[in-house]
Amino acid sequence: MQVLINGETHSLEFSIKLAALLLELGYCGETFAVAVNGSFVARSEYGNTQINNGDSLDIVAPVVGG
Repeated sequence: MQVLINGETHSLEFSIKLAALLLELGYCGETFAVAVNGSFVARSEYGNTQINNGDSLDIVAPVVGG
């Protein structure tokens, strides 16, 4: 299964929930937002949102610095 994450192609062995994918990628806490196929997903829906073949994810985190 192929998905696009922040513009890069990633291969996944099987369909996965967004929450599990984010943990696998090392994202935790509340310092980021996620859009799937151009629509932002509410944090409360991460565990219910299925990631499927061909999906495009944008994970946006604030940049700190001056």
